[in-house]
Amino acid sequence: MTGTRSDPTGGLGGSRRARAAFDMTMDAETPVYVISVAAELTGLHPQTLRTYDRLGLVTPGRSGGGGRRYSLRDIETLRHVAELTAAGIGLEGVKRILELEALAESLTARVAELEEALDDAQVMLERAAEQAAYLPELMPRPSQAVVVWQGRTRRRR
Repeated sequence: MTGTRSDPTGGLGGSRRARAAFDMTMDAETPVYVISVAAELTGLHPQTLRTYDRLGLVTPGRSGGGGRRYSLRDIETLRHVAELTAAGIGLEGVKRILELEALAESLTARVAELEEALDDAQVMLERAAEQAAYLPELMPRPSQAVVVWQGRTRRRR
């Protein structure tokens, strides 16, 4: 009988611990595609992918045996490179475009981060002003003290 309480794995065998070892979250940065699959997904020849790797246009991950593994982001980059080269841009130009696009992306992220920090600071300033209104002892008071000045008397010689 599968899926009983005595078998928490649902009849698949193995323990929860073994299953957890294979529970891998995938994102756009996870290198999973071998070069032949990446070539098929991009419409490029595997030798072209190797050339792009050597030139630094794309940097795939490596398997334990040294084989290239491409992520979804690498696939997108390769498609973008293919579009740019098809438009007549040389590989050095493509490399510079990719560098500038990466820089623009990081600067955009930094601007968003700084805008968020500015918003947080403005909220904190508003809260401080509200609290200061309820705490008059923190506000500077005009002084009503009177100071009498007496000049020095000159000695006569």
